[in-house]
Amino acid sequence: MSDLSAEDKKLITLARATRARTGAAEGAAVRDRDGRTYAAATVDLPSLQVSAIGTCVAMAVASGSAGLEAAVVLTGADTIADADLAVIRDFAGAGVVVHVADARGTVSATTTS
Repeated sequence: MSDLSAEDKKLITLARATRARTGAAEGAAVRDRDGRTYAAATVDLPSLQVSAIGTCVAMAVASGSAGLEAAVVLTGADTIADADLAVIRDFAGAGVVVHVADARGTVSATTTS
């Protein structure tokens, strides 16, 4: 995690805390173009399923955000789900840095939308 910016490390901390607090399968955090951060966990209810990234993007949209600078997802997978990358791309366009990390916050992959 040492080669990440301080702001990206903050996203990892927020995602870890949210995931730990909720016990969810995934935790995520995003930073919008104004520097505001949004952290969320996977929502898995019988009538509603939303990924952690999807929840973060929904929060940003509902808050009037104009786009994203960066995103982090803590997951058991090696890469971000295609659907989550599509959500980021739909909202913020191409070029958003996305870090994929394990539950401890160790980044295993970095990509862009």
